[in-house]
Amino acid sequence: MDFRYDLIVVGGGHAGCEAAHAAAKMGANTLLVTMDMTKLAQMSCNPAMGGIAKGQIVREIDALGGLSGVVTDKSMIQFRMLNKSKGPAMWSPRAQCDRQKFTSEWRKELEKTDNLHIWQEQAQQLLIENGTVLGIETSFGTRLYGKAVILTNGTFLNGLMHVGLKKIKGGRSGDPASSGLSEQLAGMGFLVERMKTGTSARIDGRTIDFSSMTEQKGDEEGKSFSYLFKDFRIDDQKSCFITHTNKEVHEELKKGMEFSPLYTGRIKGIGPRYCPSIETKIITFKDKESHQLFIEPEGRDTIEYYVNGFSSSLPLETQINALRKVKGLENVEIFRPGYAIEYDFFQPTQLKNTLETKKIRNLYFAGQINGTTGYEEAAAQGLMAGINAIMKIRGEKKFILGRDESYIGVLIDDLVNKGVDEPYRMFTSRAEYRILLRQDNADERLTKKGFEIGLADKERVTILEEKERMVNEVIDFLKRESLDPKKINGLLIERGTDEVKQKTKAVNLAARPQIDLKELIEKIEGYKKLSAIRSDRFNEIAESAEIKIKYEGYISREKSMAEKIKRLENLKIPEETDYSELVSISTEGRQKLKKIKPENIGQAGRISGVSPSDLSILLMYLGR
Repeated sequence: MDFRYDLIVVGGGHAGCEAAHAAAKMGANTLLVTMDMTKLAQMSCNPAMGGIAKGQIVREIDALGGLSGVVTDKSMIQFRMLNKSKGPAMWSPRAQCDRQKFTSEWRKELEKTDNLHIWQEQAQQLLIENGTVLGIETSFGTRLYGKAVILTNGTFLNGLMHVGLKKIKGGRSGDPASSGLSEQLAGMGFLVERMKTGTSARIDGRTIDFSSMTEQKGDEEGKSFSYLFKDFRIDDQKSCFITHTNKEVHEELKKGMEFSPLYTGRIKGIGPRYCPSIETKIITFKDKESHQLFIEPEGRDTIEYYVNGFSSSLPLETQINALRKVKGLENVEIFRPGYAIEYDFFQPTQLKNTLETKKIRNLYFAGQINGTTGYEEAAAQGLMAGINAIMKIRGEKKFILGRDESYIGVLIDDLVNKGVDEPYRMFTSRAEYRILLRQDNADERLTKKGFEIGLADKERVTILEEKERMVNEVIDFLKRESLDPKKINGLLIERGTDEVKQKTKAVNLAARPQIDLKELIEKIEGYKKLSAIRSDRFNEIAESAEIKIKYEGYISREKSMAEKIKRLENLKIPEETDYSELVSISTEGRQKLKKIKPENIGQAGRISGVSPSDLSILLMYLGR
């Protein structure tokens, strides 16, 4: 049989699912190859989406027309907005999900996507001719042909799982590893390295004493990740619970250190700095007597719980004994132990900013194969790889998001220019323009871009335009209306801010940090005429208007800074530039420029090892 497609996506994790959906939605004949159709977008670690900076990424994926936000909402059992005590640039949505429902909802969405086919088998090797990928060959010898191929193999490439001194091959618990692709690509000159991550034990909720823990409920005012859901609520939110390790726990853990694969040198991969194993924590932070643990429900209809913060590869006996020293877990029973997994990844500096490899045409990498960690980072890469693969097949302009446009843009720019020396995790601190890249305005930044490439539906644009109209209506209303001291000073005193002595524009009062915009509006006569007030989206509209008013100066300043930096992105560097001839550039600078081959001066300036003086010389070379 002749199996021919526009695009073949290898791997059914978060990156693969977003890549396959995006390509098919854009009209391409797409094939998703996975080893197990029942585990699409499996939550291999904790059952949650979003969090610090990660929540912004999920909203950006949704704004462009991806599915991570939609599926999160359909499987959500708790919602919390993190960092509310800080400014809106730091607010980050996070959802606890029903693990099984998350996977089943992804499968439903993919199965109803036109142009998308699924093939259950392991990809064994790539079909490559004259430096161009032509398709893949599976473990049963099936040849599948595509104009482009995206590899999203996650932790499966030569995956090796460790519990104490025991190790078995696998991509995650219960699933086999994948071999063949790494060896083939290494033979073609790709730099292949090893990385490590881990997961915690899953425990039996019937054996947990929740009464001795701190309950962490979801927000009373639940919100959605997807902009499609206007009036969203979660019925019967599930709580998480907080407890802590202690000296006794740490002593038990130390007893097993001699059997730790990490400390005996059996694991060679690079571990995550920002999500370390519990054994790494007690060694790195010797002075800390306790570490916080989150006991998270795996779903609505299960007794299984995840111990967030207790990732471990120590022997089973050590894990159980240590857990039973934790307050509330004295009688705990486990379903399966925590384990470490090491796997192959490819340095992302081997990629273009479209995520296409530099060595093989029409071959793309996305997800943990690029050295990242986290469902959200993987999904974002999958989405962008899927979009760009189809744009290239069609001969259209590549789709690149700038660092001032999205966290997705920051993520990919960091990967391809800087590479990774540890599993990459997104933080708000990685973005220079955080006030521009808020979770509330991802639709304003990206939805029209998604619509232009055929990914976001017209419905999304309509919802966005309605929001923009009502936000402007509220702001214009506040600019027109003035408030008499007699009418407003009571509220000002109550909120601890200065009284006014004469009529004052409502917009100036709304700019005060102590004033809640919704309260202020109600002090203005005729406020009920506003269409935003009558909308079921009023909370969303008021929040957006309030941020724009209160942070107008900061927003304008960041936009101005971004525009200045953008000029450097317009200074293109010819692809044929021979950096070895530019002897005035430092040796490290020449080596890095030659290796990464930046497309413009802005990109060159973000490469580690390229100094400002190197850039000046490069500008002179370009006649600037």
